[in-house]
Amino acid sequence: MNYYYEIAIIGANLAPLTYESQCVLNEFEIVTIKLRNKAQNGCIIKAVPKPDFKTLPVIERLNLTFTQLQITLAKFISYYYTCEIGVSLGLFEPFSHYDKSKCSFIKAPNLSPLQLEAAKFIKKNPISLLFGDTGSGKSEIYISLIREYLNLGKQALFLMPEISLTPQMQERLEAYFGDSVGVWHSKITPKKKQNLLSEFSQGKIRLIAGARSALFLPFSDLGLIVVDEEHDESYKSNSDPYYNAKDLAIYIANKMGIKCILGSATPSLNSYAKFPNFRLKGRFYASQKEYIYDHSPTGLNELILGEISQALQAKKQVIIFLPTRANFKFLICQKCGQSMQCPYCSIALSLHKKNRAMRCHYCGFACMIPSVCAQCNSDMLESRKIGTSELVAQIKEYFPLANVAKFDRDEITTQKKLTTLLKNFNEYKIDIIVGTQMLSKGHDYHNVSLAIIMGLDEHLDYSDYQARSKSLALAMQVAGRAGRANYGRVIIQGLKCEFFAEYMDEFDRFIADEMAVREGLYPPFMRLLRIKIEDKDESKAVSKMQQILGKLKSMADLEIVGYGKCIIELIASKHRYQILLRSATHTPLLKASKIARDYGALPDIDPVNFS
Repeated sequence: MNYYYEIAIIGANLAPLTYESQCVLNEFEIVTIKLRNKAQNGCIIKAVPKPDFKTLPVIERLNLTFTQLQITLAKFISYYYTCEIGVSLGLFEPFSHYDKSKCSFIKAPNLSPLQLEAAKFIKKNPISLLFGDTGSGKSEIYISLIREYLNLGKQALFLMPEISLTPQMQERLEAYFGDSVGVWHSKITPKKKQNLLSEFSQGKIRLIAGARSALFLPFSDLGLIVVDEEHDESYKSNSDPYYNAKDLAIYIANKMGIKCILGSATPSLNSYAKFPNFRLKGRFYASQKEYIYDHSPTGLNELILGEISQALQAKKQVIIFLPTRANFKFLICQKCGQSMQCPYCSIALSLHKKNRAMRCHYCGFACMIPSVCAQCNSDMLESRKIGTSELVAQIKEYFPLANVAKFDRDEITTQKKLTTLLKNFNEYKIDIIVGTQMLSKGHDYHNVSLAIIMGLDEHLDYSDYQARSKSLALAMQVAGRAGRANYGRVIIQGLKCEFFAEYMDEFDRFIADEMAVREGLYPPFMRLLRIKIEDKDESKAVSKMQQILGKLKSMADLEIVGYGKCIIELIASKHRYQILLRSATHTPLLKASKIARDYGALPDIDPVNFS
């Protein structure tokens, strides 16, 4: 006797297909089937009656399935991000079995009275926001609560926005939980992933720490989720489906009765408005901080050089934030004003001296550094907008005896490089680190006395309703790296220092002011949907946009905020257009998402990126 099932091809953007089997199969178990003469892994969605068309047989049962948490989350992703269930399931790691083992962890951090009060508050609320100043001791509270859940026989998940956070946090967690800690992110090797999954299924690993993909592991008895630096936009996927791991953590916590803690020194306005919060003020270590506002263009000057010199003489370390990678962001002709553009993207190429190349940071195109302008043949080419590589070179000229390191995506290409750099900095083998946004993450180093923030005021002009909150949060996070244990100085350089001067160390007041600005227009008061239309044929992209707009204009409870070319009009030879929609609820936005899918467009609900 044959049985018939709808099977989703794991990872494929296809509706489930019908196959036959001589065995009774279970929902969400994984099997091998053939699609276009190629073996594929599929997941049983449901049993169906015998169809009136010929079906192919299931080739093999793989003794793999998904946990109930994974199934619930996969269904929600498919619904909310309007993607096929096969695409959603492709995010998850399946499992074969799980052994529950008992464990007991005795070591615990000594919490202050205020930290104990925070922990008590968190226990009372299913989902809560720990709004704690940088250095206030949020990690000790997390660890204390993780210990309680592990000792109850539960699993715990510690989410971090970037892998740059994991080496130090891994060390801290292992000091309390030893081999029960597993670290999961995109940079670990396939072999390490397999070993981790094996130990996780055997119950040896009970606490998973990692980036957003760690949420998709086969948790079978998850009791606690910690979302650290919950404001960080790295939790949002930058490819379809555009899920947000923080939002998914909140959803699954609500759905399955899991405790969820959101933590940040600069919380998102969404979380602040939606969840009960505990305000953890002050710093765990006695320290003082002084802010210096340098109203000047981006670059080294006498003030900054003098401050670096003083810090080095005092045997202290320095961190310098700069938002731009490479040596320079632009190469511009002084005669005609033309910048050297990527032939496949509508952005300027960045100048990389080390590789003697101009490189596109979007599509990866590279070419030799030109000697003359392609537009007018002039040899008067000028480099503009300094990047991390050039700043490192300049600092080495001024301070030849100092050990200077670069901390950006060009430099940190492997997990080993990341671990080595942070270890060397922690052991005082590096005097100065120059880096991009990676510097802002929660690294805790007690010998940094000077933090310099350059070029951040430009972010205030971005076409993004979150431009002010993102810029301020980034400044405060970088500033928080200085003076962790004693006296620290922070230099903020830019032509719009007034904004930062008003709100640095005053994020509570900023939240109140920003709420007033957003009311009735943006989250947390309204919901947004960004529809992206991409095509190598620009006329087709425009046509798709117009057709989608025609369908949307008659929809109730939906406002078309605007439409037209994206800020970056061309990426990898594809012309890019967009539609921005607003609604008080998600329901009309999901209807609009499905319409967009019908035309091959990409819906991004709750967007954080508008370029």
